[in-house]
Amino acid sequence: MPSIRAGQKAPNFKLNDKDGGVHQLQSPGADFTVLYFYPKDSTPGCTLEAQEFTATLKDFKARGARVIGVSGGDGSSKAKFCSKYKLNVPLVSDTDFKVAKSFGAYGDKKFMGRSFKGIFRKTFILDSKGTVVKVFESVKPEGHATEVLKAIDAMTRTGGTTKKAVAKKAATKKTPVKKAPVKKAPVKKATVKKATVKIATAKRTPAQTKAAPSSRKATARAAQTSSRKKK
Repeated sequence: MPSIRAGQKAPNFKLNDKDGGVHQLQSPGADFTVLYFYPKDSTPGCTLEAQEFTATLKDFKARGARVIGVSGGDGSSKAKFCSKYKLNVPLVSDTDFKVAKSFGAYGDKKFMGRSFKGIFRKTFILDSKGTVVKVFESVKPEGHATEVLKAIDAMTRTGGTTKKAVAKKAATKKTPVKKAPVKKAPVKKATVKKATVKIATAKRTPAQTKAAPSSRKATARAAQTSSRKKK
């Protein structure tokens, strides 16, 4: 079957991981889904690829992306593989290769002069609607996880983010806080009481009172004496 191309809708599936958990494309909550197909558990190249995806899982989650590894083998094979190499990346079992075939990731292979059928090493990036936005053909295990991260970053910068990602960015914008109007309390002017100044009148002593008439008499006598002299 030909490989799924960018722009095409990816076929949905339901596959189990080593713990019996179900993984499917229609699961909500991811802006991107990284679906990587690898040939076989516990082989050198597949181990290196899984270790790199495990080491970068936090980076994928920070970008709103989930990672799912797909290959043949049952849950027991996946459990041994994850335990031996301390893998945290979700790995699901495509025991009948039905999913790999639907993505065009299964077919004739050759290795050391031997021909056989198996899973191709391919990776697909899907958006939140399940549409393929990027395909990696003939993947080399070393550095592939970083390669996928860069592709997601490039799509984000060029407007390849989903509506959900845009909504998240919009939600992080701080809404302006309206300041409550501050009511100014009326200022009461202090009334200044004018102090009344009492002018004290000096009281005359009895001696001064008696002296006043005698001085008037003396003044009158002096006036009479002056008029007589003029005559």
